[in-house]
Amino acid sequence: MFAKAFRVKSNTAIKGSDRRKLRADVMAAFPTLGTDQVSVLVPGKEELNIVKLYAHRGDAVTVYVSGGNPILFEVEKNLYPTVYTLWSYPDLLPAFTTWPPVLEKLVGGADLMLPGLVVPPAGLPQVQKGDLCAIALLGNRAPVAVGVAAMSTAEMLTSGLKGRGFSVLHTYQDHLWRSGDKSSPPSLAPLALDPPDLSEEKESVQADPALQGDLRRLTLEGEEENGEVQRMCGEKSLSEASEDPSVRGLNPDPTDSKTLQEQMDELVQRCFLHALKCQVRKADLPLLTSTFLGSHMLSCCPEGRQLDIKKSSYKKLSKFLQHMQQEQIIQVKELSKGVESIVAVDWKHPRITSFVIAEPSPTSQTIQEGSREQPYHPPDIKSLYCVPASMTLLFQESGHKKGSILEGGEVRTIIINYVKRNDLVDADNKNLVKLDPILCDCILEKNEQHTVMKLPWDSLLTRCLEKLQPVYQVTFPGQEPIVKKGRICPIDITLAQRTSNKKVTVVRNLEAYGLDPCSVAAILQQRCQASATVTPAPGAKDSLQVQIQGNQVHHLSRLLLEEYQLPRKHIQGLEKAPKPGKKK
Repeated sequence: MFAKAFRVKSNTAIKGSDRRKLRADVMAAFPTLGTDQVSVLVPGKEELNIVKLYAHRGDAVTVYVSGGNPILFEVEKNLYPTVYTLWSYPDLLPAFTTWPPVLEKLVGGADLMLPGLVVPPAGLPQVQKGDLCAIALLGNRAPVAVGVAAMSTAEMLTSGLKGRGFSVLHTYQDHLWRSGDKSSPPSLAPLALDPPDLSEEKESVQADPALQGDLRRLTLEGEEENGEVQRMCGEKSLSEASEDPSVRGLNPDPTDSKTLQEQMDELVQRCFLHALKCQVRKADLPLLTSTFLGSHMLSCCPEGRQLDIKKSSYKKLSKFLQHMQQEQIIQVKELSKGVESIVAVDWKHPRITSFVIAEPSPTSQTIQEGSREQPYHPPDIKSLYCVPASMTLLFQESGHKKGSILEGGEVRTIIINYVKRNDLVDADNKNLVKLDPILCDCILEKNEQHTVMKLPWDSLLTRCLEKLQPVYQVTFPGQEPIVKKGRICPIDITLAQRTSNKKVTVVRNLEAYGLDPCSVAAILQQRCQASATVTPAPGAKDSLQVQIQGNQVHHLSRLLLEEYQLPRKHIQGLEKAPKPGKKK
């Protein structure tokens, strides 16, 4: 449901009566929650917002936001918890387990197929068709998706674990998750991998010999089950899947003896060596360390993983580069006050020459390409003119009427033809045009009616364009043109001062150019290594703004102008970029 960007209709603070109603609805929908737990989930005094939005398929959704995170969402009067809520209450819903590589498909909008399930020692949870369920990854009980069962547990077993098991509504890493603080799932007690003891199976499965036989076949015939799972995960065995770096980046393998920090250290060094070996050239030096991180290291991060130096033992880029300098791989100097640059690289260093770039598997590439959004292409934007009632007499000879949309070149041709057809070119000076009654009424001010008899060509055309109503046409690739009144608002970049004398960069009007504020915020957060948030834009209906800590205009300029190829004339505020040597 949230695999693609959604459109926010409204964002308002909840009323006291609505807060009480929400608590009652939560207790009715999730009876396992105690009164105290409901009071924590739906706080009495803390800020709680109701966000009404439209999903990309047009579904009307109401989202409840507390502490900056979406906690619940409602569709057709049905209440669902988000992954943020399930991380606090992991036992709120019956939980099913799948293999880590399947997550990419779920994030891309796919439903969970039964061959992707992992049968735990206690057997599958007992659910009925239509029951709300949580989906977790092998090795971590923290749910990563919320879905609705497409069949009962008994039907799942009878089918031989084939077919569609769950309609997935919301996942970790989808756009609803992105609207929160983008935190990762906590590490909760992993589920065991051992096959169940069928002698202890009870209730409906034990009572039905046919179902018990199905369960025995599914859980004990490991080769057949693993074959199904390998097909779901791109022909990977469990051991291969757990070694896939893209999987570890989402949920580390619990059998891996390395800590999260050690794994991030490895990723930082890997991206560093990859960037030096494949991207940076001698001609690029000296290279700002911030540019090296944002334009080179981050682009070398494997798909499905996120490079975050703050989560490594180095904590800061400067400290990491000092270590690399001590190993004599690079040389870093402060060429201007407070600004460090890489001035030399030893490309013959053994660590660079011996570094091997891992090729992604064809299946992995297929999964990633299937779930990745289409690359951004800028829209074609044209400034046009609309004929108002006061100008209809001037344009009716050319077959146009009130409301006609014209390009600037068409307006120029129409005026020239009108002047020539009515013999209005001054006989003594070809650069002047005599004004007839229609031209006088259309382009002259009242106080000029009896004083201005002639106008130069350029003044005549300029005045005519000024009297027409401005409109603009936006055409996105593969879509029909959209015509709107007025002039398109440029992407607006401003700097604001926050508490503790800290600056934030604020970006508005991204939606007009087909850009998703949540996606832009996620990119900037990764490249700038700074916190980014998306909030409703003040004074603008159904519009969002991106706020990112510090002066990040340089990064925005590179993203909007170089990568997204947007014309500079549609972006204002680029001059606010920090000057060299000046702290952000």
